[in-house]
This record gives sequence, C-alpha cells and structure tokens, in this order.
Amino acid sequence: MVASNITATSSREMLAALVAGERDAAVMADLAHSRCGARSRSDRCVDRALRRSPRGDRRAAATKLEQTETGLRGIDAELEIRMVPSARQLELLGTIPGVGLVTAQGFIAETGGDMSKFGSPERLAAWVGLAPAIHESAGKRTPAGSRRGSKFLTSMLVEASNSASRTKNTYLASQFKRIASRRGHGRAAVAVAHSRLVSAYWMLVRDEPYQDLGPDWLTKRNDEAHARRLVAQLERLGHTVVLDPVA
Repeated sequence: MVASNITATSSREMLAALVAGERDAAVMADLAHSRCGARSRSDRCVDRALRRSPRGDRRAAATKLEQTETGLRGIDAELEIRMVPSARQLELLGTIPGVGLVTAQGFIAETGGDMSKFGSPERLAAWVGLAPAIHESAGKRTPAGSRRGSKFLTSMLVEASNSASRTKNTYLASQFKRIASRRGHGRAAVAVAHSRLVSAYWMLVRDEPYQDLGPDWLTKRNDEAHARRLVAQLERLGHTVVLDPVA
C-alpha cells in the first residue's frame, strides 16, 4: 500500500485523482508526499490498485469518506460547545508534552475535570487503571499486573506517551528512554502515562500549567541522593562533612 492513513494529504489527493479517472501510475505516485513511500514501490502499488479497483468503487469510497468526515466535524463542533465550561482545564492540560486537544478532552470527559472527588493522584491512577494491582494473602503482597480502570482514558494516555517520547529536552522523554532501555517500550509508555496523570492531577488542583523538570532531573536527583548517603556514612564514622560544590 502507498499510505496507511486515508485521511492524509497524499491519500486524499490520490483518491480524488482516482475518482477523476486518472490511470497513470507514475502520476499517482508523484502525489505521494514526504515519507509516503519510495517512488518505485509506489508505482507498483498504484499500478496494482488501478487494475483491481473499479471506478465506481473508488467513487463510493470517496463519498463514504466525505460523509464520515462531515459527521466527525459535527461531533467536533458539539464537543467544542460542551467543553466551554472546561476551557481553563483544557488550556492547562495542553501544556503537558504530548497531550493534544483530543487527549485533553478525553481526560475531562472521563474524569469530569474535578480532582477533589479522587482526593489524591494515587486514587486517580487506580481509578484510571495506571496503578499496579496488588494481591495480598496471609500477610504477603504480590504484584498482579495493572488494575482494571478506564480503558479508553488509559489507551489515550499511553498513546500520548509515544508522542512525549519524541519531544526534545523534556523530563518525560528522558524518563521514557531510561525505562525503555531496561524494561521495554510498553512498560516505558505506561510509566510515562502514569507520570503525566500525576502531573495533570496537581496541575488541575493548583490551577498551574505544566512545569518541566528537565531531561537531567533524574540524574541530578540520583547524584544528590548518592552524595547524602556518602555524607551520612562519613558522619557515622565520626567525621564532620562540609560540602563545597565546584563552581
């Protein structure tokens, strides 16, 4: 296939050309933009599509796509009206790296935007399904995977983690890469989704925009903790320690 997203610019231009009766595979391949695929490969794919797809089917597909997009525009307009009372929350959530308007709207729709009913970010994470489940028996606690929660909101936040991982010089991208290198892409996406959820909770409670900690925050925190452990160890040995950081 030339493109996997039929709503993209390349796909729409190709579909319009097909409906208009264009039969030249080379012309169709020239409509491919950016990373739509190598031209030689596009030529072969378009040529096969032209031979297999009747013109009537192409016109019906274009009509169906237009109807679907009209319906989606109506839904977007209705959402915009319903989200007016939550304009401030949407503005705050939009400052989180990787969180777009759709994700912010989904968060408000699922949670109501009122964090007081959850009481803490831990309870919010448990309700959403981004907190680990724990089985306890005979005084022993064992991990049991993720909790059941809002699958819709969880999937949106995890998907947004992939966008955050591609941002530059941010804490979330640094966190994603650090966890992915040790525990894999999936666990990293869930961890970043949890961090974003905690941030969203405090942002809405405090009415403050997102404040990025920076890509080296984890390294600095670990270094500071290591320094404190060394100081405590020397003090236990009877030494007085005065730290004088290098300028």
